[in-house]
Amino acid sequence: MSGDLKPAHRLPLLVLGFLSLFLGIAAGLARLGWALPLPSPALVAGHGPLMVSGFFGTVIGLERAVALARLWAYLGPLLTGVGGLILILGIPGPMAPALMTLGSAVLVAASVNVLNRQRALFTLALALGAVSWMLGNLMWLTGWAVNAVVPWWIGFLVLTIAGERLELSRFLPPSPVAKHLFAIIMAVLLIGAVLSVASFQTGTWILGAALLALTLWLLKQDIARRTVKDKGLTRFIAVCLLSGYGWLAVAGATMVLAGGLVPGTAAYDAALHAVLLGFVFSMVFGHAPVIFPAVTRFAVPYHPTFYIPLAVLHLSLLLRLMGDFFNSDLLKLQGGAANGLALLLFVISTVAAVIRGRRGLLPRT
Repeated sequence: MSGDLKPAHRLPLLVLGFLSLFLGIAAGLARLGWALPLPSPALVAGHGPLMVSGFFGTVIGLERAVALARLWAYLGPLLTGVGGLILILGIPGPMAPALMTLGSAVLVAASVNVLNRQRALFTLALALGAVSWMLGNLMWLTGWAVNAVVPWWIGFLVLTIAGERLELSRFLPPSPVAKHLFAIIMAVLLIGAVLSVASFQTGTWILGAALLALTLWLLKQDIARRTVKDKGLTRFIAVCLLSGYGWLAVAGATMVLAGGLVPGTAAYDAALHAVLLGFVFSMVFGHAPVIFPAVTRFAVPYHPTFYIPLAVLHLSLLLRLMGDFFNSDLLKLQGGAANGLALLLFVISTVAAVIRGRRGLLPRT
């Protein structure tokens, strides 16, 4: 199937993704102990899959389909979005993980297609990220616990973001040595995920070392170090990126200092939320004003209030990690609630910006 999907027809896929986001947040808060009404009690166990595959998988799949401009590529976000809906409705059985696995396989096909069109290190990173997601989903489908799958899902999101940042580094091209270092870091990250299957602690220790190395690489190579001195949206994006790299370093350092991770421990909770919440959502906040218009054709004009969700995200995550460090359930409860508030404020801020854009209001700098 050639051609593309009209922007208006992409919106239902985006809605499915955000439905997974909202219910994934609610499931996460319920796991922490907040008494929230959920469509199904089983949804509590679906927090991770909803956030990674239901939300990020759908949104990234949609973004890749728009870039590829092929109708068949939209099957990926459709499958993962419907898989998230099945999880939300509490329908038992393997249907949800099966649909999400098929959706990730479509993303692999789309990414390989992009790689064949443009042989470059960043397209390789995007393809390897998609493969990492698919392998993690296959493990989940075949009965592995979500905890065991997490290194593969981290690989998916981290490699996707790193690949996109490498693509944008054309304005400050890395040297051949820097590119070789990037390739080595990718390989070490994937080796950590592979070894985690046999020894979770050993694999996550190696994964943590790779995350630390990637942080240093990004801080050295990313143009955000220069654009943070600009104004308006350019500066906001740079602040999001640089602060996100800080959380990536926290995640990597936690994994290394803990000698690898053990599910259920404070270090496990701290590292996972530092990378999947602090790092990944900082990237989402920063890239949304650029990616959202590309997908929907709705302008998202910059406004200084964009900093509010970002500040709440960082402060709430700091509170949550303090709860892990001091073994305080109260701090974790409060931090978790504020995490959810940050994501809600981000959605409200984005919608408000779209409304301003459609009314033709000038963005403020």
